[in-house]
Amino acid sequence: MKVVEINNLYFKYKSQDEYLLKGLNLVVNKGEILAVIGESGCGKSTLLSIICGIIPHIRKGYIEGEVKLLGKEVKKTKIKDIAKKVGIVFQDPDSQIFLPAVEDEIAFGPENLMVPREEIGLRIEDALKAVSMEDYRHENPNNLSGGQKQLIALASILAMKPSILLFDEISSQLDEESKKQVKKIILNLKEKGETVVFVEHDLKTLDIADRVLELKNGVLNELKGW
Repeated sequence: MKVVEINNLYFKYKSQDEYLLKGLNLVVNKGEILAVIGESGCGKSTLLSIICGIIPHIRKGYIEGEVKLLGKEVKKTKIKDIAKKVGIVFQDPDSQIFLPAVEDEIAFGPENLMVPREEIGLRIEDALKAVSMEDYRHENPNNLSGGQKQLIALASILAMKPSILLFDEISSQLDEESKKQVKKIILNLKEKGETVVFVEHDLKTLDIADRVLELKNGVLNELKGW
């Protein structure tokens, strides 16, 4: 089953003269772990923002082509409906964390999805356990390290239970042990039938991917024998 389908995608920000994405095509299947690599500034983060609807619903630019999420065009789907299906974790956790307590941060998403209070409590516990941050439930995120904040940002997305998860270089601030933990989480998501697309610079992370694509000159090409 195709969960993401992109056909002949062109995109550039209003400040740019040339298109960043140039006729890009992509299909991601249910239960797949897909890795996307490429040089800085090639458009990897932009691609994730398009998949989850941040572009064009929140961030603007010139976009052409077809982008479908679970069979529905992203541009015709409300962002609140996309959020029920897709979760994204950014490279910089400070751009994603804004509440004064860890448990409030994790509860925020499910609360906006109108999840019952009792269920939210269970999701907080499960999400913190998944990232081994149970002892920090009542901590202020401002007191945490960059790596710990990243794990809390991940937990906040896991608590929403999306079927598609997008990770934008989330291992950049993690130590080796936490990187191993994130890889284990991704593999567990795959076992549950969820879909993961992750952008990464650390080539050591690519061993868990079913496919590795390189974004270069505005298009994606599959890497063989990585």
